[in-house]
Amino acid sequence: MKNKSVEILEKYIDSQKNICKKYNSNFNKIDEKLFIGANYNLKLEPINGLRHPIHGKLNGWYIWSGEWSDSDDFFKPICLEHLIELKPEIIKYFGLDIGFRFLANDKGYEDVWFDQNITSLK
Repeated sequence: MKNKSVEILEKYIDSQKNICKKYNSNFNKIDEKLFIGANYNLKLEPINGLRHPIHGKLNGWYIWSGEWSDSDDFFKPICLEHLIELKPEIIKYFGLDIGFRFLANDKGYEDVWFDQNITSLK
């Protein structure tokens, strides 16, 4: 029996591949067993996301809204299933490759770009 995260990812695999094609990214399937770094104030718009390489128990995705903070506790680990419950509209970006970023809001604005500076952990 598949877990809920795997079922959700499979449902949206085509939309993830379409986003990758649209923005010239290789498709890089997210590891649903690892955590995402998220700022829990995701009610503000727009939503920001960026993908670093996998590091420890984090799959490389960092998601936030509102003002950026360099605080050590700005990002907290969250499982994919819980993040999808909070922001299901961003699942389509989770196939983007390492180095990609996105900025999106609930009114249809979307910007996706590659940022070489985030392709390695520092």
